[in-house]
Amino acid sequence: MIQLSGTALAYIGDSIHELRVREYLISKGLTKVDELHKNAIKFTSATGQSNSFDLIETGLSEQEVGVFKRGRNSESTRKPRNTTLAIYKKSTGFEALIGYLYLSNKSERIDELYNVIFDL
Repeated sequence: MIQLSGTALAYIGDSIHELRVREYLISKGLTKVDELHKNAIKFTSATGQSNSFDLIETGLSEQEVGVFKRGRNSESTRKPRNTTLAIYKKSTGFEALIGYLYLSNKSERIDELYNVIFDL
């Protein structure tokens, strides 16, 4: 895999996370768009992503923590809205980790992490 920046990994990771959350909510039987959106925000907002990271942090490998830190510490020109800088950076690190695992074709590992996040 090409050496990508933390923000590039976060870019793809954000879309993978969004898809995983939507799949999960649909699998739980939610069908109304308003319900789907309200529940998705719990996972996809910066706070939700930060909370997701907290759930998986202790089970991460050294390499995975390194990828998280690369995303968390990456320079961004975007200013966080409705959250603190610390939460925003943690959520970017989480997205970078998901992006890295996706681009590394580690789908089983992604499944393991989402089973913890969704408490399956």
